[in-house]
Amino acid sequence: MQLNPEKDTELSQKVNRETARLPWSELMRHFASGNVVWIADELDLVDVAVRIAHDDKASVGQWMAAGQIAKVSDAQARDWLETDTSLWACVVSPFILVQQQKIRH
Repeated sequence: MQLNPEKDTELSQKVNRETARLPWSELMRHFASGNVVWIADELDLVDVAVRIAHDDKASVGQWMAAGQIAKVSDAQARDWLETDTSLWACVVSPFILVQQQKIRH
């Protein structure tokens, strides 16, 4: 897949600006709709968002196969609600990507 580095930088900056720390309780209704995707802490949340926005099936498929990206499980949702967890979140429509620690390299 050919990516445009200039557009990537622009999109990365936009996603980074729109990324916020939110309490899980504010994301519950999106979880109920099946639109919340967990991103492993070792991945860069903004990079993953850009790859998803570009429909980079190869990268996303690798991360899913490695267990680094998955729909939020009922157990995760319950734990986060019980512990009043705040997560980094960004929107890549129709999904909301969440991560416990936002990693920027």
